[in-house]
Amino acid sequence: MFSHVMLGANDIEASKAFYDAVLGALGIPPGRIDPKGRVIYMHDGGLFLLTRPIDGEPACHANGGTLGFAAATTEAADAWHAAGVAHGGTACENPPGWRDGPFGALYLAYLRDPSGNKICALHRKPA
Repeated sequence: MFSHVMLGANDIEASKAFYDAVLGALGIPPGRIDPKGRVIYMHDGGLFLLTRPIDGEPACHANGGTLGFAAATTEAADAWHAAGVAHGGTACENPPGWRDGPFGALYLAYLRDPSGNKICALHRKPA
């Protein structure tokens, strides 16, 4: 359904260090900086990008928006969360753990990145 996701970042270097750490915990290679100064992560045919806003205004997060990353295991989600906190992220919502919902049991871990974007690592309980 999606070809790519791009988030705004005010400090590209801090954001790259943060996402290199959290995405690295999920087995994704470090991002590359392109000639326009954007950070690009490629994995399984998808792209995740970080950029300074092209209008020159500060980046801001979406109120109510969350970007989720798939975690293969609960341990990967926990490593993702720990890496994020260690690299300038802020824990938010409940601590990492299982939650029951309409789509079954989900293991969720939430963070805010250095620019305030809310992100999540999600592991689905095997059927």
